[in-house]
Amino acid sequence: MTLRRRFPRLALLLALLCLPPALRAQLHPLAVPGGVARLELGPDTAARPQLWLGDQPVTVLARQGRWQALVGIPLDTPAGTLILRQGPRPDQGSPLALRVEPRQYPVQNLRLKNKGQVELSPENEARVAREHEEIARLKRHWRDTPYVDTDFVRPAAGRLSGRFGVRRFFNGQPRAPHSGLDIAAARGTPVRTVSGGQVLAVADYFFNGHSVFIDHGQGLISLYCHLDGIDVHPGQWLEKGAPIGTVGSTGRSTGPHLHWTMVLNGTNVDPALFLHQSAGTSLDTRP
Repeated sequence: MTLRRRFPRLALLLALLCLPPALRAQLHPLAVPGGVARLELGPDTAARPQLWLGDQPVTVLARQGRWQALVGIPLDTPAGTLILRQGPRPDQGSPLALRVEPRQYPVQNLRLKNKGQVELSPENEARVAREHEEIARLKRHWRDTPYVDTDFVRPAAGRLSGRFGVRRFFNGQPRAPHSGLDIAAARGTPVRTVSGGQVLAVADYFFNGHSVFIDHGQGLISLYCHLDGIDVHPGQWLEKGAPIGTVGSTGRSTGPHLHWTMVLNGTNVDPALFLHQSAGTSLDTRP
């Protein structure tokens, strides 16, 4: 029996150690599709490194005397090696290899009485396409900041009713995996921002309903959907825990709840990783 078959993790580590130094990166237990990998980039005595995943910049913070990157891994990333680049531009610099482990997400079946939210009319299909492009643009937003606070507060009180990454079927038809975390709560329950930042956009979408985007710096963006009321406006600066609106059931929704999405380097990641309830996986980035 080969070493790879008997000790797969040891074989993986040995394979990575055989790479040139520029191709090595720290393994992290959250390096799974939809997860967040923490990479060490050296002491913070020099200028802050620039790291790229594709053409998207990656969050790099100073922590405990070292530069540390937080890499959001797209949900559709296959298991294997993910290559990042460290340098001034995405097409230049040294490659870094990150090993992505497989992860299976559960399946959820939902029934909607309003069939028009499952089988879209041509007009609604065109609207959804426009909104998809707008949302993708907002998720790619980048504002350079020296520090990003990931010591989050919970955005609303209530029961966790929908986990990130669940493969969903609406009325028996497959749809995109769940892009955030659902918190079931009564209509009118206060919603607050998980961390300080600037309101990036306020919008009303076909699927997401009344929504608020908040920019926390360096590509870390939070999105709050299906809101009933909204109490903020674009460009407004908010302290951590500031009220932004109330829970509702706008857009495609089976009942009142908050849909909370977190974005890193342009991709959706599991919001639960930013909550203290996720024992052993907290993304604490305090210096």
